[in-house]
Amino acid sequence: MKHIDKADGAGEEFLAFTLGREEYGVDILKVQEIRGYESVTQLANAPDYIKGVINLRGIIVPIIDLRIKFRQQNVSYDQYTVVIIVDLNDRTTGIVVDGVSDVLTLAAEQIKPTPHFSGELATDYIRGLGSVEQRMLILVDIEKLLNTEELAALEAVA
Repeated sequence: MKHIDKADGAGEEFLAFTLGREEYGVDILKVQEIRGYESVTQLANAPDYIKGVINLRGIIVPIIDLRIKFRQQNVSYDQYTVVIIVDLNDRTTGIVVDGVSDVLTLAAEQIKPTPHFSGELATDYIRGLGSVEQRMLILVDIEKLLNTEELAALEAVA
């Protein structure tokens, strides 16, 4: 795996994670920490992909299961289930994923633009497609992926 020295100004770092058989990448600067899945306090009338909230060192953090949001089948919670704590516009949020693999540095030429699809397929949250050797990462803009108005409403309830 080719890593580029960050000091030369080239490349961006992404945390690679899996949802089902697909591999995604999120800007490492948005990631605060990675935790194992723990029980959450459920909120009434929340969408099914919002699992609830946890108390993280005195901060109430909404937990969103991206596997459910992406309509993945057979979602289970076990010792391998991971929560990535991310910072979204000064709002701490947890996202549940199947697993985290590594941190990759991608040079600009390794990031391809998002293909355009006609119809109702929403792809505005995809920054591009990253390729490293035989791997393809779907690079997500986590702010666009998670609806911040919805998170703000959740925090008001919590």
